[in-house]
Amino acid sequence: MSMAVVGLLAGMALGFAGYFGGFGAFLLVAALGAVGFVAGRFLEGDLDPGAFFRGREHGDRR
Repeated sequence: MSMAVVGLLAGMALGFAGYFGGFGAFLLVAALGAVGFVAGRFLEGDLDPGAFFRGREHGDRR
């Protein structure tokens, strides 16, 4: 499934949530979508979970 189709489906889900459930439902769907996105990237191996928990080293300044 291409990223354009995924974006289309996510936009439609947010639109339906906003229309039928109001702004609170819109925020809930957006937050759960973000959590699902991060979980999916983690399960595919694109994210390193250790990067979230270890501190920056002295030479690693960005």
